[in-house]
Amino acid sequence: MPEPQLALELLVHGVGGATPEEMLGDPRVRRITGDDTAACYRRTEDADAEARPDDYRGEPVREAYCWSNLTSGNSARALWLILVPFMVANLAHWMRPAAPQEHKAQRIYDVLVRILALTLTVLLAAAACEVALDLTAWQCAGTAACVDGKSWLGFLSPANSGWWSTPGRRLALASMLPLLVIGFLWWLSHRTWSAYESASPPPRDPGTSRDTPVDQRTVLSLHGFWYGRRLVARLRAAHTTAGVLTIAAALRIATAKLDRRAAEGSLLAVSGQMLTAALVLLAAATVVIVWRTARSEAAPDDRSDRLIVRALPYVSLGVLAVVTVHTAWARPGAHSSGPLPGAAAFGAIAVFQSVVVLALAVASWFLQRAAVGAARSALNGMGGPAVALLACAVGGVLSGGVAERFADWMDGDATPGQADAPIPGPPVLLSWQASVLPALLVVVAVVAVLAAVRILVVRRHVAADVPGLYDPRERPDEGRTLRIAGTIARAGLTDAAPVLVAAIAAVTLVLGAGAVAGAWLTGLAPGRATEGASPVVHAAAQTAEALGSWLMSAGVILLLTMGRRAYRDHSARRTIGILWDVGTFWPRAAHPFAPPCYAERAVPDLTWRMATWTERFDGRLVISGHSQGSVLAAAAVWQLDLVTRSRVALLTYGSPLERLYGRWFPAYFGPSVLAGLHREMDDWRNLWRFTDPIGGPIRLATEDGCTVDQGPLRDPLAFGRTLQDPLPAQILGHGDYQSDPAFDAVRAELVARLGPAMPLQRPRPAQGSSGRSSA
Repeated sequence: MPEPQLALELLVHGVGGATPEEMLGDPRVRRITGDDTAACYRRTEDADAEARPDDYRGEPVREAYCWSNLTSGNSARALWLILVPFMVANLAHWMRPAAPQEHKAQRIYDVLVRILALTLTVLLAAAACEVALDLTAWQCAGTAACVDGKSWLGFLSPANSGWWSTPGRRLALASMLPLLVIGFLWWLSHRTWSAYESASPPPRDPGTSRDTPVDQRTVLSLHGFWYGRRLVARLRAAHTTAGVLTIAAALRIATAKLDRRAAEGSLLAVSGQMLTAALVLLAAATVVIVWRTARSEAAPDDRSDRLIVRALPYVSLGVLAVVTVHTAWARPGAHSSGPLPGAAAFGAIAVFQSVVVLALAVASWFLQRAAVGAARSALNGMGGPAVALLACAVGGVLSGGVAERFADWMDGDATPGQADAPIPGPPVLLSWQASVLPALLVVVAVVAVLAAVRILVVRRHVAADVPGLYDPRERPDEGRTLRIAGTIARAGLTDAAPVLVAAIAAVTLVLGAGAVAGAWLTGLAPGRATEGASPVVHAAAQTAEALGSWLMSAGVILLLTMGRRAYRDHSARRTIGILWDVGTFWPRAAHPFAPPCYAERAVPDLTWRMATWTERFDGRLVISGHSQGSVLAAAAVWQLDLVTRSRVALLTYGSPLERLYGRWFPAYFGPSVLAGLHREMDDWRNLWRFTDPIGGPIRLATEDGCTVDQGPLRDPLAFGRTLQDPLPAQILGHGDYQSDPAFDAVRAELVARLGPAMPLQRPRPAQGSSGRSSA
């Protein structure tokens, strides 16, 4: 008799996570490999299954890979939501249309996204400088009425005539706060890379028959795709430098006017000009590094950078130290009044970001024209520019919200910017940007109303077909029918997400341009700028300004609250977790301060497990992924060499591979890419339901006529009460696919198809080999 061949089913959970006990259906589990962050588990009785293959004839050994601790944990991780603009900008990098890699616009697209991401770091540093340097050290500490009642600012007040009371020294001291912010982001980026993204891919023997030539491979199959240490290090150095230089520039601009009053050729004037030149040179070097930095995915990029790149942040810190000393130097008669010079920088950043987004749209248009199989691409290939614009908008809201609320707190009962206020308040542009928020929310509300109407219309049409899916002998129940039809209608809203994104992006661009124009033309906040207009216009402007200011602040609080709840409340995480998990699935290719990429740990984990298990035990393997787990599973299969990939079958359920990733990331999950994956592995089956708001069909037209999609599955399984289901069956939607009888049938079919004879048998490694695959 032939030796029994073992089969393994590797389970990968989805959004929200699951315990190994839940995944394996047994309270007694044992960790097979991994650590407390991510690990593979089996039932205790299956821990030594490889030693007893006879006990598992016709039935796979079940093993669960749990990765939930990569994206969840203590509530302090909610602070990562403050980094949402960076995460969204990073997403724009991956949303390019599916044009050939050699297309000239590919390089332009990459550079534009990286430059846009750099402006977000500058915006963050400028917002920190606005709070610390302008509102605190320059405006409030220099005004007796504002300092009154704030004992912690007393030593900075000119009334005390202390050493720190001069404007330059106040600014020098306050610059430590934005520097701490940049330092914290640098530390967090370095620490999270070590914890999440430093897992190396399994070794491959170069030049063997297992590997396809580089120019014929799918990008996700390249050996270095999930390992970009050098790229993140280079971008981290550049963005840290940019943040430090922003602080130095704020200090330099604040004292430049005073230095110009000094005698020509004085020490302060000459040294100030030299420092300005040094800042310009360092800024140019930073832009060049960002411009020239590109992902190298053909092989793991773990080389060290050149000395000039590694030294750049330290050089910028040295220049900042000299600028700080220069700023703190005694200037007789110097005093602070009005806003800090340089407030126009916020407008310049907003205009520059708009220009970059428009250029990105042009590059996307050229790429979309050359794209292959782009029929279902979100926004006709304009998803990247739209998302990049939203990243800038969210960054503006967060920075403006913090500045507006801080100014309100410093002013007490007065309104910043008004004639009776003790301090001028934040830059006028931030007030204009706050004023357009209510209009943007009106657009969102209109789209929400249209979505609700769409649900009602679709529910009415679907309700007529629901009873036909079940036993005609069951009594019709109108309420039950409407609940099922309503679930299907709400699940369909996922496909309408591009409309919402397009509407918000278009309105944001128009309103943002109007805010910049209003601030530059009037130089006043909307309430004061409309004082001579009709009472209706003036009242509307004042209301929009006040309401928008609170909405900006509420946005910051809402992000923190949602993040905290999502990490502590399992149901809340399922609601918003898909957006967060999509955002942190991709490597940090554009912004190094974005939240860490969990896939750079999870994908190598799964690839190592599949490669080593099939190598050691010459067995069959089905990798079974739910929801986001199906994306991780597919990405891991792509990383296998061709021989191992041909020994693996893929089972996905509730999968967003085509519905979300295929539409929004067509260059990496488009139809031709998914068809190639199916062609190179043993087989693939996908289960889906109409009631699932996340998962959907894969829509593959394969050459051999095999059907990847199995569905739509009936949900609920029973319409009414039956002998088998005395209570009404639950509408499962996105969860519990294993309870459907179709799941066991499809899994058994995949295991049987793998069969005892492997399609591309590899020779066993010679005695004494290191365990690495041989040709």
